[in-house]
Amino acid sequence: MGEQGKKIVALDIAQLLNLLNKALADEWLAYYQYWIGAQVVEGRLGSIVQKELEEHAEEELKHAKMLVKRIIELGGSPVNHPKQWIEIANCRYDAPNDVSVEAILKQNISGERCAIAVYQKLLDFTHTKDPITYDMALEILKEEVEHEEDLENLLIP
Repeated sequence: MGEQGKKIVALDIAQLLNLLNKALADEWLAYYQYWIGAQVVEGRLGSIVQKELEEHAEEELKHAKMLVKRIIELGGSPVNHPKQWIEIANCRYDAPNDVSVEAILKQNISGERCAIAVYQKLLDFTHTKDPITYDMALEILKEEVEHEEDLENLLIP
């Protein structure tokens, strides 16, 4: 990011980078949770749920790329070790020990609800202080809200 672009960010950059890295950890964990869930899900509507989880995994990976780009633009370093993801994440990773459609959907709905809260916090933190990060967080939040709705609709019998 250029010099003038950095000047328009009117907040604590270190605190923002911390929030962005925590969100990045969440996205990596969400990506893996969706991806592994798609591989192991079993039961009625399993193939439909598998396809949905794979699509969501790709969108979580896209979110991670957006976050990394913004972290670097702000002069930070993205969290770069998987061990750190669990240590700093806002949202927890739920291993798919129960591979039923219902259990996998409920785990991922819980993850989406956490993600929605994370991005709302980022929006609140950056509102009127960092329009670039704000717009990125809003774009991601919209997709997380859609994910929650998609999964809830699959859960309804």
